[in-house]
Amino acid sequence: MQALRNEDITIYGTGLQTRSFQYIDDLIEGMTRMMATGDDFIGPVNIGNPGEFTMLELAQKVIDLTNSRSSIVHMPLPGDDPQQRKPDISLAMEKLNGWQPQIQLEEGLKKTITYFENHL
Repeated sequence: MQALRNEDITIYGTGLQTRSFQYIDDLIEGMTRMMATGDDFIGPVNIGNPGEFTMLELAQKVIDLTNSRSSIVHMPLPGDDPQQRKPDISLAMEKLNGWQPQIQLEEGLKKTITYFENHL
């Protein structure tokens, strides 16, 4: 939303902390497969996207995809903020018929940006 409005984009800390992002369609597919496993397999299982991006990479990608004039503004990093978040999806791949995310970050961002452009 900030990028679409050409507002400053807030990054906490250096922005080098990594996160993994998943498009909702991949999550739904994973959950659907989990429900179809029957009683022979009961979680927990990570249904996520193991692709990692720094918060700076994410912000710059959003700025680029929206042709935004936004600037990146750094704010202090909360002390409890993890430096890395990356799910291990090996169990999901094994138990959910080879499930793995299909929609990568850029494609998911494009779809999300289009949605918000049409609903602002």
